[in-house]
Amino acid sequence: MKITRIQPISAQELIARFRQTPLKGFGQPLIYQEAHLELVRDVDPKTLFPAQRYVLKEDYQTILNLVSLFQDHGLDPFHLDGGVLFWLANPDLPDGEEGPIPFLPPLVEMSHEPDGRVIPLINDGMHRIFTAMKLGRNISIILVHNVPRAYPYYAYALPGGWDDVQELDALPDQFVKKTYRDPQNYKALFRNFNAIFEGIQKERKKTNPIAFKA
Repeated sequence: MKITRIQPISAQELIARFRQTPLKGFGQPLIYQEAHLELVRDVDPKTLFPAQRYVLKEDYQTILNLVSLFQDHGLDPFHLDGGVLFWLANPDLPDGEEGPIPFLPPLVEMSHEPDGRVIPLINDGMHRIFTAMKLGRNISIILVHNVPRAYPYYAYALPGGWDDVQELDALPDQFVKKTYRDPQNYKALFRNFNAIFEGIQKERKKTNPIAFKA
């Protein structure tokens, strides 16, 4: 891979765009419109709570590759002052490159859990946070407070935290990815980040996954 160009996104613009994130269901309200969002730097990944039971080794390796590529451009992808859009060289495309591809700080919500705790729950950016943790690095995140209680994140935090996360070569059939708050209608609580950053979320296939979701 080779990055051909990079376009920065300021923290102010990033937060403003995240405020426009709609839900998939419930009439598609803007879930963060009245919430408090902030860019928090130098966060220990181990203090963040995963809801997802797996990371894919392929996506972990992709993040490692991107870390090296960004460093070649003088950027630390774990400590961005906002986000970036970047383009990759691709001679098979008419313009010789593909993009823009968003690379953003992970988004973490302060989540109300059944045991009464309010914890920083990873919403988007599981592989970025996992990679930082494996490298012994801290990371910048977008932290969201005061999400409407009627629209919680669609899955609960894992009881064992990172100890419950498996590294997989591929996602097996029948693998239970998360514990959903409403198993019959959990997709209604999806945060539709694709509406504000095209390509940030892709449907994960259980057999032969090819979509990159960091």
